[in-house]
Amino acid sequence: QVQLVESGGGLVQAGGSLRLSCVASGRFYAINDMGWYRQAPGKQRELVATITSGGTTNYSDPVKGRFIISRDNYKNTMALQMNSLKPEDAAVYYCHADRVVYYRGSSRSTVENVWGQGTQVTVAS
Repeated sequence: QVQLVESGGGLVQAGGSLRLSCVASGRFYAINDMGWYRQAPGKQRELVATITSGGTTNYSDPVKGRFIISRDNYKNTMALQMNSLKPEDAAVYYCHADRVVYYRGSSRSTVENVWGQGTQVTVAS
């Protein structure tokens, strides 16, 4: 019914850039806040950035000034432009939607806390 699929991860040299994309598949009425999280080996999953349906953004301190989150509500996509990458940015990056209202037949249903499968980002020093 609702799926988030990330792409764009890979290997990059320190100081380089990558652009991650997240596509939401399904028939949606609305997607509320979306965000990117990351999890490095042996560490807890942490917030990277969030964006509301109205476009208000929030960034964690480690990525502020280097990463840019954006979304296209018509295409149901979200992106994360990552610049000036550091080795400590290496992690699996996950797309997240906190609340999705979607069409199930002729009616609407709601699902909360939707995650993508993750995409690996590796930064070589």
